[in-house]
Amino acid sequence: MRKTTNDQTYRLTKGDKVMLFLIAVFAFIAPVITVYTSATLSSSNIEVEKLKRQIEEQENINSGLSMQVDELASLSNIQNIAKENGLSYNNDNIIVIK
Repeated sequence: MRKTTNDQTYRLTKGDKVMLFLIAVFAFIAPVITVYTSATLSSSNIEVEKLKRQIEEQENINSGLSMQVDELASLSNIQNIAKENGLSYNNDNIIVIK
């Protein structure tokens, strides 16, 4: 910076101009980057919530299917199906090995 003797005017040097330019660019880019990262975070959160909901739905389906398997594998159900197909339970046919 140069200072004249009488009228207090200052000239900007090349370094000062570069610094002012960089400050102006940063002042413009900083809010843009902030908005972009917020939008990206928001969309990621939405996807996470969708996946959580899908996981909960699948867990409910799995528990329902597990209950159906337990019901179908019960001894009384197996005996009913065996009787329907003409099979009978004969205790004399059971061999116990010791």
